[in-house]
Amino acid sequence: MKIQAKISLAMSAAFLVGLVLASIGAYFIIHRNAIEDSLQNARLMIEGASAIRTYTSEGVGPLLQQQMKVEFLPYAIPSFAAQTNFRLVQRKLTEYSYREPTLNPTNPNDKAADWEANIINEFRDYPDKAELATTRETPAGPFLTLARPLKVTSEQCLQCHSTPEKAPSTMTALYGTRNGFGWKPGEVVGAQVVSIPLAIPLQRAQRTFLLFVAALVGTYIVVILIVYVLLSFIVVKPVKEISDMASEVSLGKLNAPELVNRSRDEIGSLAASFNRMRRSLQESLRMLDAQG
Repeated sequence: MKIQAKISLAMSAAFLVGLVLASIGAYFIIHRNAIEDSLQNARLMIEGASAIRTYTSEGVGPLLQQQMKVEFLPYAIPSFAAQTNFRLVQRKLTEYSYREPTLNPTNPNDKAADWEANIINEFRDYPDKAELATTRETPAGPFLTLARPLKVTSEQCLQCHSTPEKAPSTMTALYGTRNGFGWKPGEVVGAQVVSIPLAIPLQRAQRTFLLFVAALVGTYIVVILIVYVLLSFIVVKPVKEISDMASEVSLGKLNAPELVNRSRDEIGSLAASFNRMRRSLQESLRMLDAQG
């Protein structure tokens, strides 16, 4: 095997190892960035919903408090306001969802599904946990779910959800007295849950990853071609000239012209050494001829 082929083979092996390691690292980084970007979008959605909840609780609710004694107005309820506003967003972002599932809701529509109940129970088991991000598989593809606990932190919640007797009569007349009661101060009763589809972000990450690998492969091809050409002129050609000269000298052709190589590297040193050896051999043969 020629030296060019050996060097090319060694470089190819080194490149393949580097490509595998770089690809693994790039895949995890690009995939993680896609998840982080989606997670940031989910946080923005939850912050927007929380702002609506706060505005409803502090601004709208007190204004409708007297009217609630005559007619139950769900618009004064923070949970209803936040979820209703998000449905307007969902008209354009149909795959995005925001829910406030509860283990024991007043409105049956807010009843937690099994996977949502697992999230709520984890918040109940770990009261210090402020956020939970998970990825779940669905028939529509992978979804990123971001959840934050909903705790009973105000007297307004207890007025409606402590006992049926304390709840507004207009509310119990609409929803009954069986569900949505027994809440306690500081208890985690539900969660804010945002679900974002990951199919598009992951597809973009996959395309970015493939472009990165293609760029690496393209760079390698260019580099190997440059190295191949440089090897031909800097190493292979001078070594071949020395090899050809050595063959001629070994056949007794001592009158061949000396090698001309002015480089100061190892190839130049080898050529100079070979020229000295040939001159020494010529001088030795002349001395032998003179003695004979």
